[in-house]
Amino acid sequence: MVKEPGKGFKKILYEKEDHVAWITLNRPEAKNAQDPETREELTRAFDLARDDEEVYVIVITGAGETFCAGGDITNFPQNPIEFMDKIGLQAKGKKRPIELAREIPKPVIAMVNGPALGAGMELAMACDIVIASENAKFGQPEIRVGLIPGGGGTQVLPRLVGEKRAKELVFTGNIISAQEAHGMGLVNRVVTADELRETVQELVDRLQKRSPLILKFAKMAINKSMEVPLSSGLAYESDLCALCFSTEDLKEGARAFAEKRPPVFKGK
Repeated sequence: MVKEPGKGFKKILYEKEDHVAWITLNRPEAKNAQDPETREELTRAFDLARDDEEVYVIVITGAGETFCAGGDITNFPQNPIEFMDKIGLQAKGKKRPIELAREIPKPVIAMVNGPALGAGMELAMACDIVIASENAKFGQPEIRVGLIPGGGGTQVLPRLVGEKRAKELVFTGNIISAQEAHGMGLVNRVVTADELRETVQELVDRLQKRSPLILKFAKMAINKSMEVPLSSGLAYESDLCALCFSTEDLKEGARAFAEKRPPVFKGK
């Protein structure tokens, strides 16, 4: 399939190819730092990918040698209330990119090609799977400029690496290597820069062979586990598992298994 570029974007690139939405932060001159306009475009791109029934998997990365250096502090105004409202942190009912990446019922992969700091690390953490190049770095350096993380660094990070490690990273603002991030559970896999795109493409190809509907249920169930007590999570999982038995894809999967052939899922 020919790449289909998204229109109306200035600070990101949006391309759809073979049921995959490739979203690229495109401010290499600013190390892909997120200013309010970039966040707004990223929100629109996630909305576009979510609502497009021909998109099964979403990949986000950064142009150049940086994934995302964080929030663009050069745009911080003197009026903090004005700034918070502008980037949507206090806009009621409006989802931020980090929330959309987590909630979209499709696999979202972070292809981390370089430093992912502050809001960049939070964006990567919001994704379902993180594949990083060996020259990537991670950190929450907000403390260095008199801030705390505002996009999940104090909430998602402890759930991924534990309270003690999260507090050390947030309190010190230390930057860690991709290998250290992998050891902590922040990253699924670390590969060379030359292998990054190929590795992500192989993962995308594998996910595309699964039922998009059942992937949706799986993501919903795992997300719920992070929000509710175990008993409630088990009940939710049981309900979603029961729904699987009413789908055409489960019937196709069972037939394919019996016939010793690859299944052809249709997301129904």
